[in-house]
Amino acid sequence: MDKVTSRLMVFFEAPFWVGVFERSVQGKLSAYKVTFGAEPKDYEVYDFILKNYYELRFSPAVAAAVKEKRINPKRMQREVRKQLQNRVISTKSQQALKLQQEQSKLERKTMNREKREIENQRQFELKQQRKKEKHRGR
Repeated sequence: MDKVTSRLMVFFEAPFWVGVFERSVQGKLSAYKVTFGAEPKDYEVYDFILKNYYELRFSPAVAAAVKEKRINPKRMQREVRKQLQNRVISTKSQQALKLQQEQSKLERKTMNREKREIENQRQFELKQQRKKEKHRGR
């Protein structure tokens, strides 16, 4: 069975509080960035996770090294405390978020291009119709 690990980091990125979800599956890391606005309380973050986790659109997976080593509980506590002090986004997460941003940008461009072409076609047909109405032989 596959091992899935998830992590959420909440930090202040002026002027908003931001959360970065990291999900690691089979050595591939994907991320999702959510903007909270005002500083979220613990129960608000927990509620957000419960209600919205399955609707999150994670970025495409990026290869990441995964350590599968048993860690002493006290050492794990120290590492967690150190991570809480550090609060920086990992570079792999940044890469994954950048990839997601580029993909959504491409999708937006294609959608806008299609809308623009449809609107131009509609305008052209309107002009043609007006021309025909003018030259009806009246």
